[in-house]
Amino acid sequence: MKLHNKTIRQGLERLKARIGVDGLFREFGDDLPLRSEMFSVSQLEQHAETLAAWHQVNPAHGPDRLLARLAANEEILLAAYKLVTEADDQDRRISPASEWLLDNFYLIEEQIRTARRHLPKEYSRDLPRLLNGPSAGYPRVYDLALELISHVDGRIDAETLRSFVSAYQKGRNLKLGELWAVPIMMRQALIENLRRVAARIATGTLDRNTANQWADLFIECAEKTPGNLILVVADMARPNPTLTNAFVAEMARRLQGQSAALAFPLTWIEQRLLEQGHTIEQMVQSEGQQQAVDQVSIGNSINSLRELDAIDWRTFVETLSIVEQTLLDDPIGVYRNMDFGTRDQYRHVIEAIAKRSPLTEHEVASLTVQLAQRNSVSGGSQHRTAHVGFFLIDKGLPELQRATRMRVPLSTRIAQTASQAPLALYLGAIFMIAAAVTAGVLGRTGLHGGIGWLAALLLFVGASHLGVGLVNWVATLLVRPHRLPRMDFSEGIPREFRTLVAVPTMLISPRNVARLTEALEVRSLANRDENLRFCLLTDFRDAPQQTMPEDESLLQLAEAGIRALNEKHNGQWSDSERDDMFFLLHRPRRWNPQEQVWMGYERKRGKLGDLNALLRGGARDGFSLIVGDASLLIGTKYVITLDTDTLLPRDAAHQLVGTLAHVLNHARIDERRKIVTEGYGCLLYTSPSPRD
Repeated sequence: MKLHNKTIRQGLERLKARIGVDGLFREFGDDLPLRSEMFSVSQLEQHAETLAAWHQVNPAHGPDRLLARLAANEEILLAAYKLVTEADDQDRRISPASEWLLDNFYLIEEQIRTARRHLPKEYSRDLPRLLNGPSAGYPRVYDLALELISHVDGRIDAETLRSFVSAYQKGRNLKLGELWAVPIMMRQALIENLRRVAARIATGTLDRNTANQWADLFIECAEKTPGNLILVVADMARPNPTLTNAFVAEMARRLQGQSAALAFPLTWIEQRLLEQGHTIEQMVQSEGQQQAVDQVSIGNSINSLRELDAIDWRTFVETLSIVEQTLLDDPIGVYRNMDFGTRDQYRHVIEAIAKRSPLTEHEVASLTVQLAQRNSVSGGSQHRTAHVGFFLIDKGLPELQRATRMRVPLSTRIAQTASQAPLALYLGAIFMIAAAVTAGVLGRTGLHGGIGWLAALLLFVGASHLGVGLVNWVATLLVRPHRLPRMDFSEGIPREFRTLVAVPTMLISPRNVARLTEALEVRSLANRDENLRFCLLTDFRDAPQQTMPEDESLLQLAEAGIRALNEKHNGQWSDSERDDMFFLLHRPRRWNPQEQVWMGYERKRGKLGDLNALLRGGARDGFSLIVGDASLLIGTKYVITLDTDTLLPRDAAHQLVGTLAHVLNHARIDERRKIVTEGYGCLLYTSPSPRD
């Protein structure tokens, strides 16, 4: 739907007046684009250091003002877009900057939605705010974004941004939340700059539209009633219009070189300009220069919005985070080799502790490293307590909280107390619910004696089921799952963590054997690694006798399939001719007197037991056929066991091995009770079935 120029102008004026009341424009001076003196990289770094020394920060929470600003910017951008679209539809002349706005408005809308989605009110309120300068009351990192954009005319790249933020941190460290807010604030500031350019575009478009309306009247009057031209000029002069660059340039373009009668309006305009110390030529030249500058500004801002999506913000934050650089001093060197998710989990704990303690994030991280270093001296350089993660996500967290004088919330204290006796708490809650229901019902019935005791017993049993359901439901609300720490093995599994992927299964039919070998290859292609091998751990089906007629042919098919896979993939990781990646470990049937049948001993559990015996000592007695060089399996650290129809998605093996390889997940066994008391002896992995 097209909008009339008068409607657009009135809407823009009302919007500008309303925004002025809210202070969104007034605090930054005028509506000119963010354009200051252009700086080189070294000058930007000096400017950042100056800002760090000049900024006064209020760490207290404050109201969110950025979402309101974003909404106002969106409204002006949309109004400008509609105005330019109308002018283009009417074949009016539009500026090059207007063409940028038309061609890329879809991107601007997308970036506005992204900015709104990634800037919740709570997040903005937690950011440190400035006490001084034109950005007082706004987050400090937002002012950094405005300053950077203004001194590079909206042209942002990853290296310039990294250098600017790094130079600022020489004088004042940014919090982790502020570093993560950099992409959000850069997007906000670029949208702000686009709004300012769009406002100039809209103003220029309105002025050109006004000039075209008067030019049409002048041309029509000169053609039909030249004597009345002076009256039309008088109508234009009566309200004493402001002769802007856009108005004068468009009027000159339309009237110059036309009939002699049309020289009169231009003469009047020239006279008015002379009174102000200008000429038409100067105004036309200024308009051309302004259009060129606006085109560069809007082009740089739009291209920078695209650049923001291409920057690796994880690397950006980790490179600039002082907390990250501090935790890299982990005494046992585990931290630097963990995956990003685990490192980020550690940093979030640092951030949460700093919010509730008198220490800064850097000081909390340094104290964590000091506690780990103390334990590395007393407990050994490879002990789990010498890892910074022990104090961040493990049993050492309460000690770190005490050392940092953290104000621990009541809910956290209750959770920590409950974690010390989870079974007692779980059963106790169920018992209390069941007892309360039983007592309540019996109190109303008034049953006594033997009948009362029998009724109480029956009620208690029934109420316990209710208690189990209620406790389980409450547990899902209160207890959040936590992510296990993980090493980063995305570039390859180290040799000391060599792993075997084993598929316990049965040889049933030729078609079944073909599917098994094909699925094994698919799993290997999704998880390619020099220290990852794959095997079929097979039995025959239960039978009334030890051997069946089809056994030999099925075994030959399975053997041929594994040998074909090894021939296809041998030499993939080394020049050796024998570099078997695939194995077949087949067991014969044994007589089971209890079930009166010939079968694989203890089925799946027996397969895994015989496999462990082979991996630990090389015992081959449990298998009647081994295809592949079994010596390559000696020294295998981990075994990933998959059901026949279980998938192993891309790089899932690397993640599983990386999880078990983390020092906090290493299984610690109580020699007396023969149970795992810390860490994990096994992990359960679920994958969608091909039938799902």
